[in-house]
Amino acid sequence: MTYTSGKLTKNLARTLDQGRHGDGNGLYLVVDPSGARRWIVRVTVKGQRNRQGKPLRTDFGLGGADIVTLNQARDRALEYRRMAKQGLNPRYSVRQEVPCFEEIAQQVHIERLPTWKNPKHGQQWINTLAEYAFPKIGRLPVSEVGQPEVLQVLFSIWTEKHETAKRVAQRIKAVLDVAKSKGFYTGENPVNTIRDAKVLPRVKQKVQHHKAMRWQDVPAFYADLAMRDATAAKALMFTCLTASRTSEVLQARWEEFDFDAMLWTVPHERMKAGEEHRVPLTPQIVAILEPLKALQSEAVFEGQKRHKPLSNMAMLMLLRRMKIEGITVHGFRSTFRDWAAERPDFSREVAEMSLAHKVGSDVERAYARSDLLEKRRQLMERWCEYVAS
Repeated sequence: MTYTSGKLTKNLARTLDQGRHGDGNGLYLVVDPSGARRWIVRVTVKGQRNRQGKPLRTDFGLGGADIVTLNQARDRALEYRRMAKQGLNPRYSVRQEVPCFEEIAQQVHIERLPTWKNPKHGQQWINTLAEYAFPKIGRLPVSEVGQPEVLQVLFSIWTEKHETAKRVAQRIKAVLDVAKSKGFYTGENPVNTIRDAKVLPRVKQKVQHHKAMRWQDVPAFYADLAMRDATAAKALMFTCLTASRTSEVLQARWEEFDFDAMLWTVPHERMKAGEEHRVPLTPQIVAILEPLKALQSEAVFEGQKRHKPLSNMAMLMLLRRMKIEGITVHGFRSTFRDWAAERPDFSREVAEMSLAHKVGSDVERAYARSDLLEKRRQLMERWCEYVAS
């Protein structure tokens, strides 16, 4: 059996759009919606039948087009067809160097590190797989991870740790998608099949709200804070007035503040939505910040180590020392939102944008490019005056 030149060229292999493109003799270039390119070969094994009694016809992955050249794909396809013509199933007759699931997962983790907001998120991504997936499927060749293997991972945690299980499923899906793009996996992603077939039981979850202080109680609480010299108290005062998230406050740096324009600009990498957020400053907020400048620290709210911020627990522990039980730091965002809802002269959009929440559909946001800064400034001024009263 010899191989004559096919329909494809090197240039076409690089430029063809989404779909399955035949080269001839059972060799195809598959271009996925993501743009990933891979080679497959379709062969009919002589003398072998499928369950319906028809000739056994099977597709085999030959590798990603970014790794395997057109000529290499043709050579491998030729080898597979030779075996099939002899009655040998290439699945069991070819020694393929298919990486295991854990190897692909580690590679995906490394490749995606630059896309995460911080190293902690990246570490959480691989840690969940290491804890729940690797012990069961980590050493399996990635091509052998199917529905039974994925279900084996998910069943044990689906009801007890539902949110974690959903994250594990998403991460397994991502690993298998990458494996497919590299030519190590064929067929439908089993995570999609399991989800569409609704194999796993439905889990009803109650939304867990952060416990918040009544807005009517905030001025007295704030007055108590103002009497304390601890940096954690200053950070909590700042958090109350700006209605910001804990991480946004503790990671604040002086270069983010423009005191002439009365603005604090939180960079996109520190925001939950991944978009830069401008926070209007008020006289009450500036009064908290001004004395802290004298410390000449890189961190606005410096902790025990020089130029390092307070720990994530510092403000919560302060609440406990003040005997403020059942209230979370994050809950002050809800407190602000409840107060704003009582102000009929400010719209819902202004209040939501003050919390850096996305408002409206994707289309609406595409046309409404303003962050309503001046209206938000008026709202924040009213809030700060109320809290500090």
